[in-house]
Amino acid sequence: MQRRSLSLLAAAAVLSAASVSLAEARPARSSAAPHPVHGAVQVTSTPARGVTLTSLTYGQRDADHVWTVQVGLPQLPDGPFAGAPLALGPRETALRVAEAVRAADFEPRVEEVTTPAYADLRPGVLGWTVRAGRSADEAGATALADQLRAAGFTARTRYTAQDGTDDDAPQRVHVLRIDLDAFGGSLQTGHGPTLHGTEKLTALIGATGAVAGVNGQWFYDNAPGGLYVKDGRILGSATQGRAGVRLERGGRSFAVDTFTARVTVTAAGETAEVDGVNRLPGVIWNCGGVGGDLPTERPQHDVRCTDADELVRFTPEWGAPPAGPGAEAVLDARGRVTAVRATRGAPVPPGGSTLQATGDAAAWLLRTARAGATLTFTERVQDGRGLPVPLRPDTTILQVGPALVRDGQVAVNAVADGIVREGPDPSFTYDWTVRANPRSMIGVDDGGRLMLVVADGRRPGTSEGLGVDGAARLMQALGAREALNLDGGGSSVLATAAGVVSRPSDAAGERAVGTGLLLLPPPAR
Repeated sequence: MQRRSLSLLAAAAVLSAASVSLAEARPARSSAAPHPVHGAVQVTSTPARGVTLTSLTYGQRDADHVWTVQVGLPQLPDGPFAGAPLALGPRETALRVAEAVRAADFEPRVEEVTTPAYADLRPGVLGWTVRAGRSADEAGATALADQLRAAGFTARTRYTAQDGTDDDAPQRVHVLRIDLDAFGGSLQTGHGPTLHGTEKLTALIGATGAVAGVNGQWFYDNAPGGLYVKDGRILGSATQGRAGVRLERGGRSFAVDTFTARVTVTAAGETAEVDGVNRLPGVIWNCGGVGGDLPTERPQHDVRCTDADELVRFTPEWGAPPAGPGAEAVLDARGRVTAVRATRGAPVPPGGSTLQATGDAAAWLLRTARAGATLTFTERVQDGRGLPVPLRPDTTILQVGPALVRDGQVAVNAVADGIVREGPDPSFTYDWTVRANPRSMIGVDDGGRLMLVVADGRRPGTSEGLGVDGAARLMQALGAREALNLDGGGSSVLATAAGVVSRPSDAAGERAVGTGLLLLPPPAR
């Protein structure tokens, strides 16, 4: 992402002239220049045989790293300034806000924000933002933000080193590199006692005896979001077409790809699509579902889609299924129906499942499911080429995304993965995708060694974090042949059996997460 600034006088001229002269911000680093991680200060330890942990410190603070104030833009061109929610907007809207800020005796500037090239999107203008002030410390920017709010504007502080433009900004990155053959153990996924509930990574490490681990998937409504296959069984619904990582042989087979999954159920000779597995009926976080979800069936990160008519299967791993109106069938371990109920919320039998139905799907289930009959489920997972993915007992799939590196090249599928949002408001894309945040990543190098990586973030002057493009370029610089983005922000954490290694950005420290990737030692002989 690049920013270009307009003085207010130049900005005002845009309203009456066809072109203006723009002052370029710091140019983007040439792709031919070495990544600054190659000059990092390194501190390395060996948590176990075949496992190295390296903490890297690189970059430096410079004069362009200042605290500033972002002034909110209204959703409508002539909308009110108070409560204006947008970080970015059309240039005309930004100029209108800037004029009003100037009229209130402040000194605004209008900055163009652009996106880098992604695998499925050309570089271009994302939008325009309005900023005011340049302070050496946050206190100065906070005082200015208070003054702007008192004048009727929406304002928040920003630290420019976290704009995502400066590869040389201060960073602290933690890299766990694993030679599984030398280590002898495996990389596995883990979650708490139930899927419906979160657990700290350090607790997962302690409970499993893992050597180390990193956080895994996003989580919503206290449960993981995205396709989750463990031991060859689908335990979580797919966000159709999002990226993920497929592990087999304990991580010795590693592939980043995009995945779709379809689950069907046959009852009384009729086959219906199962909308979800182990999630709340009617709620499809990140969208990308099946069967008429609204507003879209395309992936849209952190967007809550809905569908009033659903079939959702619950397995014992979920815990207590949600109660509510609708219908459900209770199945034993052989798929035989032990009960059909005109409401939802029965416990899952050991080894069995329940099939919950809402809306029109409830009538279908009540008509076709009969006590004593057998319901037949089919599960089909496909990769990005449309080829079937065999679900073997050692198959693990963790869908997170986006992809970062494919075949050694930066390859961020930003649009297909839903991290470039549809619609007129680019604020999410700016804040989540373009700007710097804590990031967690997984990859494999040409030697077959796994990499679990966390970049600390939101620590001004110490470690700013990375945009998604920056995360991809970091993984490439670390030697990744394939790499995938994991849940980030306050969830980013890398830990060993000795404790947390990274610096979580939440004020409370380590956050409980939905799933983790755990490095398990070889079985005792």
